[in-house]
Amino acid sequence: MEQLEQQVLSLISSVYSSLSWPGLILMMAIESACIPLPSELIMPLGGWMMVQEKGLSVYYVFLAGFYGAVGNLLGSLVAYWAGARGGRPFLERYGRYLLITSDDLERADRWFARYGEATVFLTRLMPVVRTFISFPAGVSRMNLLRFSVFTFLGAYPWSLGLAYGGYLLGENWETLRAYMRPFDIPILGLLALLLALYVWRHLRRLSGARKENQEKVESK
Repeated sequence: MEQLEQQVLSLISSVYSSLSWPGLILMMAIESACIPLPSELIMPLGGWMMVQEKGLSVYYVFLAGFYGAVGNLLGSLVAYWAGARGGRPFLERYGRYLLITSDDLERADRWFARYGEATVFLTRLMPVVRTFISFPAGVSRMNLLRFSVFTFLGAYPWSLGLAYGGYLLGENWETLRAYMRPFDIPILGLLALLLALYVWRHLRRLSGARKENQEKVESK
């Protein structure tokens, strides 16, 4: 795992050296387009390499946070579009093979219509989940303007905090990632548990429906 992170760091460093600030936007856009390129590496390295190492004022950290949030928004819009244009029709047609019914889609629609702003904002402050939330928001076709506003509002403090941490720690910025890495495992475990519960409930429902249909047939 650490070897993979070192390879990712080498890639990010090369992008920063070649593109400067646009490279930071690009990396954060990739991270938010459902591609697991950790912002916990992108932004702290940016705070050190793009600000502190160049001898720039700490106020440039706010610029780094802004660019990070812009990149997040751009990548999130790509994932949102993929969910709305491709994911929704696919699930409406083939979702039953993935244990996703029309009722599930309707419940998701109601959730994002009622709690979409809070969901998008809060998940932008969470490791792992923040990378993938845009796709289901697109599938449920959450209001695009509200989605964009709350994506940016959630992404900015996350990006700013990570960039500031990298700025403060300087060349020891990887210490920040070391402290944050343990949070990835329980989040992944919780997601796996929720997925298992979802599958179990749907299989139980399908089994009950088959049994009910069989009893109706036998009673005729």
